[in-house]
Amino acid sequence: MIKPLVSILIPSYNAEEWIADTLRSAVAQTWEPKEIIVVDDGSTDQTLAIARSFESPQLRVVTQKNQGAAASRNAAFALSKGDYIQYLDADDLMAPDKIAKQIEALGDSPSPRTLLSGSWGRFMYRHYRATFAPSALWCDLSPIEWLIRKMQLNLYMQTSSWLVSRELAEAAGPWDIRLLGDDDGEYFCRVLLACDRVQFVPEAKIYYRNSGPNCLSYIGDSDKKKVALLCSMELHIRYILSLEDSHRVREACLTYLQTWVSFFYPERADLVRRTDEIAESLGGKLQLPTLSWKAICIAAVFGRRRAKRAQVFLVRVKWAFERFWDKILFEIEGRGFKESFGKSGFPGQVLER
Repeated sequence: MIKPLVSILIPSYNAEEWIADTLRSAVAQTWEPKEIIVVDDGSTDQTLAIARSFESPQLRVVTQKNQGAAASRNAAFALSKGDYIQYLDADDLMAPDKIAKQIEALGDSPSPRTLLSGSWGRFMYRHYRATFAPSALWCDLSPIEWLIRKMQLNLYMQTSSWLVSRELAEAAGPWDIRLLGDDDGEYFCRVLLACDRVQFVPEAKIYYRNSGPNCLSYIGDSDKKKVALLCSMELHIRYILSLEDSHRVREACLTYLQTWVSFFYPERADLVRRTDEIAESLGGKLQLPTLSWKAICIAAVFGRRRAKRAQVFLVRVKWAFERFWDKILFEIEGRGFKESFGKSGFPGQVLER
């Protein structure tokens, strides 16, 4: 049999601190044949120059005016020729055998309608201390069961953990450039609609850099991201109902709405009203979001809006401290990418469910 070509597609924007290690992990993939396509989205730092230093017949770098991650992924896909697509963010890492393990799991008679997922762990700087926390999505599932668990339990699969056949990618269509956040969640919903089953490959490991409030998916005080989030939520519900319109699915959708409405309340009453309308169309009713005990204390003195702003601020402070401390330990331990990357991938801490 002819071995399938795998396209590793990497959107990048102002990632000069991380892009070199990300590209090393792509080049180090044991699976052949492969092609690597980097689309620099108008970076203003040294990202493009660093990426171009890796150029080879196997690794291509292109640049475009800043349009966002979704547009960069669409551009990379348009240039690709692979039978399978591996999306990889510019600050994440793959174990050397990640792609090989997933392709091998398909067996001798692979179906292009099988969607492959894998395990992923979080880290900041010390990739060799990544924490892998198994969830209810870490198993073989039907598309409808996968979506129900995602929405009912507020779970997700990290973008780079997937390996998508070209047939599924073409059936799903392009990434939605309107979505400033959760564009990956919405995109892979469409991939799931097109697939026959999800096959989980635990040995296929991704190392996800926890960027905290700096990541694209972080909403914080951004009105644009709140509007985009509601758009993504409506699409999620439409997609899952197209697979199965049942009591259990509607209950999962209501739980999903209840989980995320807190991002709109109380600042965006219009978005809260729209969320309530969706809940009513599903036969349910949402409760007003509750605050943590710390926020309740702040709200009693300064009001709910200021309490929520304080929550956002405290998250940023906590994350900044954790990131600073992890960077110090990383420099003290002196274990860079080249020192810790072995054929079997990085070690990592696995948490029990």
